[in-house]
Amino acid sequence: MNKKDNQDSKFLILCLGALGVVFGDIGTSPLYAIKEIFAINNNILALTNSNMLGILSLIFWSLISIVSVKYILFIMRANNNGEGGIMALLSLASRNARTRGKKLFIISIGMLGAAMFYADAMITPAISVISAIEGIELITPAFSTYIVPITLVIIFVLFWTQSKGTGAVGFMFGPVMLVWFLILSILGIYNIAQEPSVLNALNPLHAFNFFSTQFSIAFITLGAVVLCVTGVESLYADMGHFGRNPIKITWFSFVFPALTLNYFGQGALILSDPSTIRNPFYLMAPEWMTLPLVIMATIATIIASQACITGAFSVSRQALQLGFIPRMRIDHTSENQEGQIYLPRINWMLMIGVMSVVVIFQSSSALANAYGIAITLDMIIATILAGFVMHEIWKWKWKYTVTFLVIFLTIDVIFFLSNIIKVPSGGWFPLLVGIVFVFLISTWKKGRKILFRKTKKETMEIDYFFKEMKKNIKTRVSGTAVFLTPNPDGVPHSLLHNLKHNKVLHKRIILLSVKFRDYPHANSENIISIKKLPNNFYKVILNYGYKDLTKIPQDLARYLKGTFTLDPMDTSYFVGKESLVIRQGSDMNFFRKKIFSYQFRTSENITNQFNLPVNRVVELGSKVVF
Repeated sequence: MNKKDNQDSKFLILCLGALGVVFGDIGTSPLYAIKEIFAINNNILALTNSNMLGILSLIFWSLISIVSVKYILFIMRANNNGEGGIMALLSLASRNARTRGKKLFIISIGMLGAAMFYADAMITPAISVISAIEGIELITPAFSTYIVPITLVIIFVLFWTQSKGTGAVGFMFGPVMLVWFLILSILGIYNIAQEPSVLNALNPLHAFNFFSTQFSIAFITLGAVVLCVTGVESLYADMGHFGRNPIKITWFSFVFPALTLNYFGQGALILSDPSTIRNPFYLMAPEWMTLPLVIMATIATIIASQACITGAFSVSRQALQLGFIPRMRIDHTSENQEGQIYLPRINWMLMIGVMSVVVIFQSSSALANAYGIAITLDMIIATILAGFVMHEIWKWKWKYTVTFLVIFLTIDVIFFLSNIIKVPSGGWFPLLVGIVFVFLISTWKKGRKILFRKTKKETMEIDYFFKEMKKNIKTRVSGTAVFLTPNPDGVPHSLLHNLKHNKVLHKRIILLSVKFRDYPHANSENIISIKKLPNNFYKVILNYGYKDLTKIPQDLARYLKGTFTLDPMDTSYFVGKESLVIRQGSDMNFFRKKIFSYQFRTSENITNQFNLPVNRVVELGSKVVF
């Protein structure tokens, strides 16, 4: 095989992988989108030929404007060293913010975007799986009572298996979704052939006519039309795994045509037989195909849910590294793929959230009311952050940036406003999740800032320490001591406590600070900073990207080799373990202090987070009045 053939083969593999991971969510939207559009507000939309053409036109041009143009042609160009997603966009925008106020605004809406992502991650598996299982009602109505229990069992098994990793079955995702999109296309083509007039909906005039003749109904309907673009964030979030080009090519050449054909096929079926509106997706197929289609749809929705869960793990790790959420355990489920991770706390939190959503809402129709707000808020935030990147990084002129913002914010805001009316009937859920997550994220971030300020204030300056050291410290023992500290310019409390209790110092002292930067991966040029201090002290800063695996012993040994040899068996690690004493104060509300104290107390041990050798770690406690 020559070089070109090899490159083509790798590209096709990436396209197939993207098909399985990136497009699972948006690829299962045909299961419920059309049905929910005509069911919205108790069937407020009359089932007429002009209304159907208007709806199909809105779906088609929403896929064009939001997915094809906004995300694939514009936003996916905003990559942070090849990585995408809300956290990557937040890092890019905040890094180049010129004023403190602008940076604070960017971080604030970024936190809201992250909160909406988690709300979406709870709703997506619920609505996807339950919409697939609802197909069994068509086999026999007696099965209807088993829809929720079966959905709950599938969701439980899905989350229970997360700790095993997805590497073993991941290779199947692409081929399965390839078959799924082929089924969507074939069903669509067959039904369009029976009623080809639906192709007139490709003309955007039908969408404009729909709005001009019955604006209020059309506006309400948009709240369900947005369901056709669910999963659009995945295109951007998974860019680091597959690259922009494989995602772009797969979308335009395969996924977009398949979705268009299926939506238009459902419209053709409903026009020829209005009774099929109760579940047009499954009724597109012959009766004998219903059960196999339910099974295939269930598998497709499980894949879509898996991609959503994996995305939640990835975003959580990024948020953790950037300091937005407390430290928590991260398990690597694959020796070969760095991205294969498992976060137990996030996993079980999501599982409880997803199962609660199923129990509360009971059906895909009810869940559809909760879905739109999270999606549309995410879209608005992505547009705003992209605007910052375009102007500050790409150096677009204001007139081009404003044009982009006006066009796409108008679309996003209209979709958002159309979903606001659904707050009483389910839209409250993502708003509640968003409020809770923003509160928790902001509490942690503010609490860490206050704690750092208090500990820094009480930290001894290095120069003063060296003066006292000459007077009082006589004994130094062999070996190397690594003292971890968040403040590289002061003497860590753990070092002072060690002197106080043990009254000795090691021959070589490393004052180590670990910093997580706003880029995905550090390289050999920027990962370490070393400064030689008096008395065989070294100030070392290790810089990691927000997607890097932190292996401090290995990295220290590797990057200090040019300075001195670090013997792992002769090296001890000293870490501080603060205990917070909560007091009333003006720096933070007392209730929030209690919340932060719990977050701090239950956060993952730094030994585990930094992969320190447990048999060579010494923890030294101290109390901090907070």
